[in-house]
Amino acid sequence: MDEALLRSLTPSVLTVLVRRGADFAAAEDAVQDALVEAVRVWPAGPPRDAKGWLITVAWRKFLDATRSDAARRRREDLVDEEPAPGPAPAVDDTLQLYFLCAHPSLTPSSAVALTLRAVGGLTTRQIAQAYLVPEATMAQRISRAKRTVSGVRFDQPGDVATVLRVLYLVFNEGYSGDIDLAAEAIRLTRQLAAAIDHPEVAGLLALMLLHHARRASRTAPDGSLVPLAEQDRGKWDTKSIAEGVDILQAALARDRLGEFQAQAAIAALHADAPVAEETDWVQIVLWYDELTRLTDSPVVRLNRAVAVGEADGPRAGLAALAELDDSLPRHTAVAAYLHERDGDLATAARLYAEAARQAHNLAERDYLTRQAARLNTRRRR
Repeated sequence: MDEALLRSLTPSVLTVLVRRGADFAAAEDAVQDALVEAVRVWPAGPPRDAKGWLITVAWRKFLDATRSDAARRRREDLVDEEPAPGPAPAVDDTLQLYFLCAHPSLTPSSAVALTLRAVGGLTTRQIAQAYLVPEATMAQRISRAKRTVSGVRFDQPGDVATVLRVLYLVFNEGYSGDIDLAAEAIRLTRQLAAAIDHPEVAGLLALMLLHHARRASRTAPDGSLVPLAEQDRGKWDTKSIAEGVDILQAALARDRLGEFQAQAAIAALHADAPVAEETDWVQIVLWYDELTRLTDSPVVRLNRAVAVGEADGPRAGLAALAELDDSLPRHTAVAAYLHERDGDLATAARLYAEAARQAHNLAERDYLTRQAARLNTRRRR
């Protein structure tokens, strides 16, 4: 069973159903039922046209599920629209579905959560972690979003800003290594950049390319995490870096600064340094100041504290960190790093161990555990 094929076809099948009148929640249920049916019957005899098969089965599942009198009357009208036998056209509807999920009836945060769950393939827990909220809270938000669009015809696409937010979060989840979605997010953002002349679309594409260029150096052969300062810059994809910088420069020249352009500028400064010691941290702090003005995000302020610690010394970084809520994800890890740079190895080791217990993925947990062990070994010598 080719699970990757099923996953790649899901957005197109879902788009067909919502275009033909199914409300989003019912369409999603029907597609899931069709996928279960595919898992059951395909091993014995896979169809020649996988997409056409899924569309047909999903549509029938949807029709079977609409049993009220009103739904039956609507079904009689829709039966004639059932996809005809034969190969389905090879059209990529994924980006279209992103816009449809960003429906005007939803708040931006609800639209993002719904799209990440239904189209991006992220779990409720992963979405909750991205939004810094409890999993139960996010589950309720997604359920409310489904209820809101239940019965709504998806003929009004949402705005670009919401779609960009979804693509950004999908890329980040893929880049973390938990789910390999980064390349798909780049592909869709390229499509969007080709279709829309928008500086923030260009800024997001540049940001993705600059981050993705470092992917080969982010983990060691044993799978352990390699921090930016220790990465082998010879493994960085210089072609992607050059493309990202060119796209960013063209976007910045339009003088319509947005958060993705500012983030891309920070990534470009990291990429420009031949070695970590030559990183222009003063400029990075200035860009973080711009990014804070644009977003007022606590995560941005946390990253700014690290940059301040590099530019002005660890105690300045700790002072900036003290202004933030210590419950922020990675706050403890940042505190550990800054205390280590300030020479307080005992505090740093304790905080590294605490941060390891808070880590959301195994690679990060292992890295922080090793940092704590390294400092404890140094202290015993």
